[in-house]
Amino acid sequence: MIKQIIFSIIGFLINFNLFGQYTDLVKSDSIIFPIHKASIGKITFMGKIVPIENFKETDFLTSFVLKEKTDLNIRVFLGNSITNYLHLLSPQLPEDELTKIGNYQFTFYVDNKIIYIENLNVGAGSAESKNQKTVFRVPLISSTEEDSWGRFLWNRFLMNGGQEAFTSGDHMLKIEIRPYLKLKEVLTGNLIAEGQIKIIIPEIIINENQVKVQTIKPLKDWQISTEKFESAKIEELNQKIALQTFKDITSIIVIKDGKLLIEEYFNGSNRNTLHDTRSVGKSFASAILGIAINDGYIKNEMEILKEFYDIKTFQNYSISKDSITIKSFLTMSSPFDGSDMNQESPGNEENMYPTENWVDFALNLPLDKTKIDTPKWDYFTAGVVVLGDIINKSVPNGLEKYADKYLFSPLGITKYKWQFTPQKIANTAGGLQLRSLDYAKFGQLYKYQGNWNGQQILTQDWVTKSLSRQITISEDEYYGYLFWNKNYIVNDNNYEVYYSSGNGGNKIFIFKDQPFVVVITSTAYNTPYGHKQVDKIMQNYLLPAILSDKNY
Repeated sequence: MIKQIIFSIIGFLINFNLFGQYTDLVKSDSIIFPIHKASIGKITFMGKIVPIENFKETDFLTSFVLKEKTDLNIRVFLGNSITNYLHLLSPQLPEDELTKIGNYQFTFYVDNKIIYIENLNVGAGSAESKNQKTVFRVPLISSTEEDSWGRFLWNRFLMNGGQEAFTSGDHMLKIEIRPYLKLKEVLTGNLIAEGQIKIIIPEIIINENQVKVQTIKPLKDWQISTEKFESAKIEELNQKIALQTFKDITSIIVIKDGKLLIEEYFNGSNRNTLHDTRSVGKSFASAILGIAINDGYIKNEMEILKEFYDIKTFQNYSISKDSITIKSFLTMSSPFDGSDMNQESPGNEENMYPTENWVDFALNLPLDKTKIDTPKWDYFTAGVVVLGDIINKSVPNGLEKYADKYLFSPLGITKYKWQFTPQKIANTAGGLQLRSLDYAKFGQLYKYQGNWNGQQILTQDWVTKSLSRQITISEDEYYGYLFWNKNYIVNDNNYEVYYSSGNGGNKIFIFKDQPFVVVITSTAYNTPYGHKQVDKIMQNYLLPAILSDKNY
């Protein structure tokens, strides 16, 4: 009886071994280099890129001095491709499905403490590379700004606790990689690679003047506020900017009750610096349109494209194109097949810039059928270019001169710089450069319901429409007429803000129920931390400082 049981168990194990174990789903690259065979399951670090055929253990970095304009790469040695690891998590799924919903999970430790975990976007890496690669290299820091998901992953780690963890001195950084699948819930596999390196953070010497609240010098256009604020909080913020915890910030302006409360400049900028705030310029296009409507050059925002263009002469004609409204460009809800949030979108702004005519580029696009009957928010820069072209052809002497006469001059803004389209029309999509204090004037104009020094530049009705929640972006974010809307929470209190926003973390904040306008300028263009660090600055430093009820 015992022999029969033993034979049954042996038979079961043989059958399981032959038929029950998982086999590879796809053929991955062979492990041919000796360094790969000796390093399976390791994440190795290197400075300058060494080709895999020349890579030796002596090239592995064990320590690294973290600084700007340098290079830090990882080379990951795996025993199989990520697709085959994902196959173990869900054996029933085909390879094309696995590559669409799965990728690597990265876990970052600093000094044995988990700082950040990220399920790498499924779009990082091609299906072919996921199926084949058993070794890969990505830059974490690149002196040449190499285009790679690795750099953005590293920056997200820094912005989500890494920067704070890397205080002056020596730290042990450890990275772990696992496979993950995004099904109804996220499935995470076993550890497939890990590595660690000593990170040396040089001490940044800052002087007292970099931290102290900057004294506001007298100026013509603004009265200086005598209101109090928590200066220690601003000095704490200034210190973090000096230490590069918050990077590339160039100015912070706070207006309270129409008076200049805080004026801070960083990283070589000053009161006269013109700041390229990128898409903040879109909000100026909204203002100029409002003026043109009030002056009768454009009937209203419900006018349609066929009133301005012979739409039939453009590619991908559809009768639905004729009736696309100006308002849909203001609210980022036009039905054009264009999305700046999707790199594969035909109408992505990066596809527009190399073309000879940006308006033609936009109007030649096909329509997205899913947007025709049910408008939805989708950021579409090319649509704002069309909006600028409509203004330019409708107002006397063109958009540039009209804006100067009816917007900038009444605000006392004399120093500014436009960017232009290939047709030499002022670019309403972004790139309008002003001084920080002049951006503050623009924000205050909306705070004062379109009035500046007794002159009604914008109608109150247009201001209300522009700042209203015209369309929902997400559960807690909305869009008006080229203005954003959301809440900040400080000490369990909600503070609603309308704001202009541009690449790199450039902002003009207009508070709904508080007497503040805030301007933040930055040069953190195309970084994952640009906008996130501004939210931290607002949430953790600026708002607590200016809303503080402490006794001084």
